[in-house]
Amino acid sequence: MKVKNSNFVDYVKIFCRSGKGGAGSTHFHRDKTTAKGGPDGGDGGRGGNIILKGNKQMWTLLHLKYKKHIFAEHGGAGSGNHKHGKDGKDQIIEVPLGTVAKNAETKNQLVEITEEEQTYIMVEGGMGGKGNSHFKSATNQTPRYAQPGIDEKEGWYILELKILADVGLVGFPNAGKSTLLSVVSAAKPEIANYPFTTLVPNLGIVSYRENQSFIMADIPGIIEGAAEGKGLGLRFLRHIERNSTLLFLVPADSNNIEKEFNILLGELKKYNPELLDKERILAISKSDMLDKELITEIKKELPENIKTVFISSVAQKGLIELKDIIWSKLISE
Repeated sequence: MKVKNSNFVDYVKIFCRSGKGGAGSTHFHRDKTTAKGGPDGGDGGRGGNIILKGNKQMWTLLHLKYKKHIFAEHGGAGSGNHKHGKDGKDQIIEVPLGTVAKNAETKNQLVEITEEEQTYIMVEGGMGGKGNSHFKSATNQTPRYAQPGIDEKEGWYILELKILADVGLVGFPNAGKSTLLSVVSAAKPEIANYPFTTLVPNLGIVSYRENQSFIMADIPGIIEGAAEGKGLGLRFLRHIERNSTLLFLVPADSNNIEKEFNILLGELKKYNPELLDKERILAISKSDMLDKELITEIKKELPENIKTVFISSVAQKGLIELKDIIWSKLISE
């Protein structure tokens, strides 16, 4: 699955305002036979809510990029004969699974939408005021007051998308991540022999044995300092948070494979130490240039305690073994 650069939006800041509650009515019953009846003022309607709703068919927050202000409808006022005011219409914001909502001022996380049809009231509408009929008592038969509706709430909110994928590809720019994704799935990411070709995350559905499949995400390459915001790394590191398994790619022509792997690991740790709790696999990419003797020598220098596989996307080498290793990690969770 290719998400076009111009269409992939994973961060938006929006202003939301719920609806104000309608006022209660101070009406008194009147008809042909009753000139001065008792209080019959109805309650005001509830103000509309701002609601987030999960939609598994969506992959981007693009639809909110140019809709910065979202207002729900105010509740209607109550009226005579105990008629309830109309409830304000809710504003439902559909978002992709993996969307996190935060208060823009406090940066506190409010919710993470992870399931289809999951809903969350992000901004609650005001309650409608009670009509004067509620305030009738033995000592006050004709209450001439009713409650006003509760005011609306408003504020700025941040929506961030964390891609939901089984496997996240981690590596420096030009490590071969996009090429791997294009070979093992139907995704068509942009590929060129220079850093930062991948400017947006790409998702690919990887077919496995017996009609099984898993989702792989390629994100922009990490560089040293990504956790401090250098390069493109920081913006996309959050997408790795949702992956259950991390596939590290280091090219065979790297000067020091173990050092490169440790730098990648260090950037993840600085960003979020919990990322180190995930399953890890190390793939040595572009290994079609290696003979058996070189592979034997490289194996001596590889980091310990991580499953390693030599692959070549171009030569289709080691890809079945890689998928077997990934699958074993996924089903062991």
